[in-house]
Amino acid sequence: MIHILPTDSTQRTLPEMFTYPFHYTPHPLCVQASQEVQNYLQTREDWHEELQKGKMFGVLIVETSLGEIGYLAAFSGILAGKNVHEFFVPPIYDLLQPDGYFKKEEENISSINRNIQAIEQSEEYIRCKNYLAYLKEISQQNIEDFRKLKSNFKELRSFQRKDEELSEKALDAMKRESQYLNAEEKRREQFWQSLIDEQQARLNEFQQQMEAWKAERKSRSAKLQQWLFQQFHILNARNEEQNLCEIFQQTPQRIPPAGAGECAAPKLLQYAYLHQLKPLAMAEFWWGDSSKNEVRHHGHFYPACKHKCEPILNFMLQGLQVEPNPLLTSKVEDELLEIVYEDDYLLVVNKPSGMLSVPGNTNQASVYSILAKKYPEATGPLIVHRLDMDTSGLLVVAKTKEIHAQLQKQFEKQEVKKRYIALLEGGPQADKSGFIRLPLRPDYENRPRQIVDYEIGKAAVTRYEIIERGTHTRIAFYPQTGRTHQLRVHASHADGLNCPIVGDSLYGQSADRLYLHAEKIEFKHPATGKHIRLFSPCPF
Repeated sequence: MIHILPTDSTQRTLPEMFTYPFHYTPHPLCVQASQEVQNYLQTREDWHEELQKGKMFGVLIVETSLGEIGYLAAFSGILAGKNVHEFFVPPIYDLLQPDGYFKKEEENISSINRNIQAIEQSEEYIRCKNYLAYLKEISQQNIEDFRKLKSNFKELRSFQRKDEELSEKALDAMKRESQYLNAEEKRREQFWQSLIDEQQARLNEFQQQMEAWKAERKSRSAKLQQWLFQQFHILNARNEEQNLCEIFQQTPQRIPPAGAGECAAPKLLQYAYLHQLKPLAMAEFWWGDSSKNEVRHHGHFYPACKHKCEPILNFMLQGLQVEPNPLLTSKVEDELLEIVYEDDYLLVVNKPSGMLSVPGNTNQASVYSILAKKYPEATGPLIVHRLDMDTSGLLVVAKTKEIHAQLQKQFEKQEVKKRYIALLEGGPQADKSGFIRLPLRPDYENRPRQIVDYEIGKAAVTRYEIIERGTHTRIAFYPQTGRTHQLRVHASHADGLNCPIVGDSLYGQSADRLYLHAEKIEFKHPATGKHIRLFSPCPF
């Protein structure tokens, strides 16, 4: 399974530490190995249709006991209906073994599904269900018609009672009529309800059988999933072993998610440990079309997924010297925070790329932490709005709680005007100007990523103007809403501009920085009423 790299390429400097898998720039050897894998994929015409739908692949640079440098390749999930292909490392556990327990039990569950489907599609069940619906509809109509008739008789009796010469006998007859009609209404209701109950009982017999099948299916599925997780015996660099249940027991979810252990990264490390190969660097790339919601670009490198892989990789990397998380290392110094406007009520700073707007999970400096020290007498939350860590540009800060609240109202009412400048990878096939409307929500399994969701996503609207086309496209963004990562997703998503912002490590490819800058901001001063218009020249 190991593919030895040419000697000339291995003369390059080897990585000093192993790749931090959740935020990285691919090592040159990983780029070379990925290119070889991509060349191989292009020869597999029999996989073309499946690969077109999109799949994640990974490469692991390794050193053999003889000092040779090569790479391993893997794919996430299943490829062409199989877990095992000669060019790629095998799965940690092959659940597709034809005579294995998993396949046999999976067939039992499939058999239950067929039993349920047979009932749902049977003529007797369909006839019974339709007749019940018919009875409910016709009974309701019959009773409503009778109630209208009853109401008409009531109006007639009311009119007749106005006759002062009406005899006692006539009044008594009207009373008996009213009693009869009330009793008849109850009889009709009881008659129809008895028919409905009888038919519902027949339908319940089918439904109870299906519920029993579903309960058995749920029980078998849970047991099979638990059994499967226990078959994944995961190794780390210390030659320690844990199964997936033991690994995820220490996490908040406690139970492994479906598909855990089947991604490319765990497969690669597992094979290296089993065959005494020293892991040096790793990278994963996407091949094919992007999914509808998630942003994926053909040939681009991406970090390992967090929901499935983070607990597994945290265990598997124990014993290796791993690069530090670059997000925990500040790229800027505190004194680089430039103040471009200030008065007694507020200030506007020019946030550098690489600085947080508000404190994160570490002691890394942020605009808030710096200004909280500089203005200890300030009240309230200070930060009125946020810029992503890697976005540079103008950020408004309030010195009092009251000013903060008034400024936030302006943002909420979309009264604040903002202009961002960005560089895009390549050239978008879009009009020179226009609007992007893609609703967004958090990718709960891979925070802080956002995904497009047309059902439950929150409305997100961006106006854009292309300034200059070329190898990179210079563009101006005017966000009409303020969703997290709005400009980044709207730029990179296939239904947006389909061109990631240069340096976007989440939705595109890493670079020396994210080429997105908040260049201009306009708002009404909440204390003086003065129109504030500020500009920060784009640094790229």
